[in-house]
Amino acid sequence: MASRSEVSEAVSAEEPTETMASQKREERLRKFRDLHFKRNEARKLNHQEVVEEDKRLKLPSNWEAKKARLEYELVVDQKKKECAAQGEDYERVTLLEVSAEDADRWERKKKKKNPDPGFAGYAEAQLRQYQRLTKQIRPDMEGYERQKQECGEDFHPTSNSLLHGTHVPSREAIDRMQEDVEKQIEKRSKYSRRRAYNDDADIDYINERNAKFNKKAERFYGKYTAEIKQNLERGTAV
Repeated sequence: MASRSEVSEAVSAEEPTETMASQKREERLRKFRDLHFKRNEARKLNHQEVVEEDKRLKLPSNWEAKKARLEYELVVDQKKKECAAQGEDYERVTLLEVSAEDADRWERKKKKKNPDPGFAGYAEAQLRQYQRLTKQIRPDMEGYERQKQECGEDFHPTSNSLLHGTHVPSREAIDRMQEDVEKQIEKRSKYSRRRAYNDDADIDYINERNAKFNKKAERFYGKYTAEIKQNLERGTAV
């Protein structure tokens, strides 16, 4: 039989082994609990994202701009109330808060806007068309350099240079001019030309408005009143 000393030594040798196994088991359980907690957190976050995305998809397309506008209006209303409570002018306070850079940028933006001044005659209409056509011109720098190399010294003409018939337009330029001419013809076809005044026509009106009314009446009821009108002119009406 084993002595007491041998049994105690065996028990003392087994205790560290059981302690290490218990620590490893506790560590594995802790990791498992952490993974389980992280999985639940990820599931919860994914569900929240799905709900938020569904809400965003159901919102109108201009919701972000509308929301920003509403927030801006709330800030403006709050600022106006504060200025009114302090006895200050809101417009003046707003202008004082605008920086020089912002004011300069707004001024440049206003200058870029080109309001249509209209025209009062054929000369101004022709000038407007000329300005519109010249804005469409884009310089062909590659063609310029190519022509400069081909001409050499004759590129800058002198009094002895012969220029007539030497320039050959490109196919792109011809197509562009053709397209512009067709657009002008189509635009002119939509205009209603003012009817010429006929001196020999009967004057049955007292002003321009009455003349237009008589033309409309003639267009709708002329075939019914033609005989009465002829009898009145001959003096045979009963």
